[in-house]
Amino acid sequence: MAEVKIYRTKYCPYCDMAERLFSSLGVTVQKIDVTNDPDERARLVKETGQRTVPQIFIDGQSIGGFSDANALHMRGELAKMLGQ
Repeated sequence: MAEVKIYRTKYCPYCDMAERLFSSLGVTVQKIDVTNDPDERARLVKETGQRTVPQIFIDGQSIGGFSDANALHMRGELAKMLGQ
């Protein structure tokens, strides 16, 4: 099974939806709260070019946010990335 990390904030509904998506697929995710961590947020911006959360990584590769993960899921590509 692939390693999934979700960088999130406490007040983000899209973060919650991303976690529910992976949970529905039986995937355990590592949740990293960046609510009060400007250094980690800056690192994410530098790495991904995105300022928004969630930022989702599968096996170290950024796949974007919830909308991106959901689109991959709808096309049947997310399961492949997860090794399912």
